[in-house]
Amino acid sequence: MLTEVGRVVAVEHDSLWVETLRQSTCGACAAQKACGHGLLNRFAAGRKGLIRVLPGSCSPRDCRVDDQVRISIPEEVILRGSLIAYVLPLLCMLAGAALSVRFLPGGQDVLAALGAVSGLAVGFALVRLHGERHRNDESFQPVLVEVLRPASEAVTLA
Repeated sequence: MLTEVGRVVAVEHDSLWVETLRQSTCGACAAQKACGHGLLNRFAAGRKGLIRVLPGSCSPRDCRVDDQVRISIPEEVILRGSLIAYVLPLLCMLAGAALSVRFLPGGQDVLAALGAVSGLAVGFALVRLHGERHRNDESFQPVLVEVLRPASEAVTLA
């Protein structure tokens, strides 16, 4: 279970919007300067991200804007989400290219390109459909674990 602390920026009737600070573990890695992820992380580290969080066992009415909260998400959800978001469109793109060349008459290069674009669009539509279908499913979304305290009362270490 991955956990993160964030600040509530909006409260809806069925969810919360939580702002988190993107962090990196690249400082502890031996391949700091030879890694593409480390290079990209230098540009994104410290940026704030907004996450829609389901209330879980807590009620959204228990939270106010500026409260610090702990949220969690199971590791398998991240793996499953990555497969759906990245692999599904690529598989649809390859299937579209292969099927168009196999079953449609015409120039193979043009058909492969059109089939690939069509398959990629179908893949993106399937990802979107999956996201909307599981919008309120706690097994696919970050969940509120606990309300810590208002961010204005948080103790900062200097």
